[in-house]
Amino acid sequence: MLVKKRAWRRQVLEWVAVVVIAVLVAGGLRAFVVQSFYVPTGSMLPTLQIGDRIVVVKIGYTIHRGDIVVFRRPPADTDTADADLVKRVIGLPGETISSMRGTVLIDGRPLAEPWLPALTGSCAEAAENIATTRIAPDHYFMMGDCRGDSLDSRAWGTLPASYIVGKVEVIIWRFGHPYLHWF
Repeated sequence: MLVKKRAWRRQVLEWVAVVVIAVLVAGGLRAFVVQSFYVPTGSMLPTLQIGDRIVVVKIGYTIHRGDIVVFRRPPADTDTADADLVKRVIGLPGETISSMRGTVLIDGRPLAEPWLPALTGSCAEAAENIATTRIAPDHYFMMGDCRGDSLDSRAWGTLPASYIVGKVEVIIWRFGHPYLHWF
């Protein structure tokens, strides 16, 4: 009887250890490697829909123009209470950005935006002009794809690189169903 009791205790302890290790590994992955986020607004329509679940890689990424990133809300953005936002990287450190009649200019040249889908409705409305801005080192100029309805760097300025949480890699959930779309 004593042997059975010890075997049972050992089995319980093994399972407790497995669960504790699994929780620690999952917590470590979420804190440092990957995390899922919920898209709270329509500023990235039609690329990202309100309610989409996205997976963000938090380590080992490099930022390029056109990438979609999640970042902590800048202090100058008083229009939302959301702690994290998602936008597209348009301007890179050291560049000069401006716009004229809805065309974004980088260092005085029109920016080709092959990632930008055809915009309709409020997204296609004329967006605010971008005042000529020199992007500081370690800063980025962020814009939503829904140019007519996005509060972004045009309103709150450039974003320090330290605010960036990670790069969006995949949509995993859309309209209440599993959905996979890689970026």
